Amino acid sequence: MTTNGAGSLSALMLNCTLQASPAESSTDTLGQQVLDALAEHGVSGSQVRVVDHDVRPGVELDMGDGDQWPGIRRQIMDADILVLATPTWMGQHSSVAQRVFERLDAELSETDDEGRLRTFGKVAVVVVVGNEDGAHHISAVAFQALNDVGFTIPAQGVTYWNGEAMHTVDYKDLEETPKETASATATLAANAAHLARLLRRDGYPAV
Repeated sequence: MTTNGAGSLSALMLNCTLQASPAESSTDTLGQQVLDALAEHGVSGSQVRVVDHDVRPGVELDMGDGDQWPGIRRQIMDADILVLATPTWMGQHSSVAQRVFERLDAELSETDDEGRLRTFGKVAVVVVVGNEDGAHHISAVAFQALNDVGFTIPAQGVTYWNGEAMHTVDYKDLEETPKETASATATLAANAAHLARLLRRDGYPAV
């Protein structure tokens, strides 16, 4: 285990699959591999399958009327690293991931006593799976959205797998992890853990 700094870290994976529990999910498979890789760097991990929760549309912290986003948000705020995991549909991130981006917009109004966004000390990474192209586009959109609301993206902060177009093999059904995906996952985990420790020790200055 490589910790490279004092203090334990935690990660939360938001699984933005369209598949409600207990259905198997390729997004869950690769996302869990990221959590496992982070564990090798002393980072504890947990996940939320967002579609299992009543996350209302909107851009407020709490949309009321049974909205379950506030509970998910508390877990995001308690974590050092956010892992945003999404499948690919029609070359785009899932509608569930889009709902997460929209709800995170509320963070632009949440600041500490020195005027910094409360997300400034947090790292975000991206996971993309699908049987069609789109991983680079999706990661670009996700990086912009997550960075815009205050998260910091590490170097090579994405891991992905794209199967052949119009074929039916899912990532969760592969007999072994492709070496390129495994390598990307390992790099993502090492860089995310390193960056999270740096931000915990020496955060962004107030402006």
